[in-house]
Amino acid sequence: MANEFSRILTLLRKERGITQKQAAQELGISQAQLSHYEKGIRECSLAFVVQVADYYGVSCDYLLGRSAERSGQTIRVEDLPGAGGSSSGSVYRGSVLPTMYKKLIENSLEILYDKLQESGDKQLVTAVSRYLMLAVYKVFRQLHDASPRNVAGMFRVRGARWQASAEAAMHLTEADLAAVLRGEDGVHASEDPATRALTTERLTHDYPRHATSLLNLIKNAEETMQETTRP
Repeated sequence: MANEFSRILTLLRKERGITQKQAAQELGISQAQLSHYEKGIRECSLAFVVQVADYYGVSCDYLLGRSAERSGQTIRVEDLPGAGGSSSGSVYRGSVLPTMYKKLIENSLEILYDKLQESGDKQLVTAVSRYLMLAVYKVFRQLHDASPRNVAGMFRVRGARWQASAEAAMHLTEADLAAVLRGEDGVHASEDPATRALTTERLTHDYPRHATSLLNLIKNAEETMQETTRP
């Protein structure tokens, strides 16, 4: 919890574009004290948490890492907008969990592809899309191959090679994506500030219906990453 507070405290200041000295002055503390809070060296009082929440216009739950939403909203499946189609809002086989994850992913992709459209970069769109298609392919292929009743003729890449081939293709596609974003080989992704504006504040403002999904997807993904690295 303390680490989350330090990270988010620093994030909010940087997103606002102010110096540590300025933030400290406006919060009525010394720069050294704010630096200690941002580095997690010292713990602050509950009163300071409330003060910071008011200063940045966020909830205490968000500041403490308890909520991915700046307002502190607790996500519920019925609160998430569907991304379109007849299946939006449905509950699969009486279970809310698949619906929740489906909406988180769909709504996050809505934002991702809107940003890709803003970029106007076909190579960027292609690289991202190929990577995502390979990820979906891998999951579907694993589900398919788990049952001996499913015939192998559905796929052109057969046998034990498909997993290594898919991994290699994903790594190369990820490298292509990095090359486009870095402007290598004469390829330059859009430098439009609107395309790269990916702060929590801007996302919440520009995508009021879908930002909650993306922020919760990020939170869930990082919790999964942390679980895999714990001893």
